[in-house]
Amino acid sequence: MGRSRGGLTTKIHALVDAEGRPIDLVLTAGQAHDGKPAAAMLETLKPNAILLADRAYDSDAIRNLAVERGAWANIPPKKTRTATFAFSSWLYRQRNLVERYFNKLKQFRGIATRYDRNPLNFLAAIKLASVRIWLRNYESAA
Repeated sequence: MGRSRGGLTTKIHALVDAEGRPIDLVLTAGQAHDGKPAAAMLETLKPNAILLADRAYDSDAIRNLAVERGAWANIPPKKTRTATFAFSSWLYRQRNLVERYFNKLKQFRGIATRYDRNPLNFLAAIKLASVRIWLRNYESAA
């Protein structure tokens, strides 16, 4: 999708719930800023939710959008930020759910190696793998 020195690159942006299951997925070019797809993804945020995001999503626009949706943005501030915001490092540890989701997603060989060159086909493969991840929560252990 996006071209860089290493070739074609793509970023997967995911919004996951408290169980680590994907709620919303967006695909962007590798060199695109992380904050651009965040506005569309935050539309699905429920009131009283806690938004855990990494430093790349630290902007006034994203924080204001989270407040408008009735959510609290727990995002670590960038090193260059002058204004201070409430940030809980203890709560931020729960962001590992997002990283664990990406780990589960990369267990699918077609996603990890990106066989699909068409971005729409690649996003469809990601969504199919995400459905499988959702269904794993409801499988019987017996």
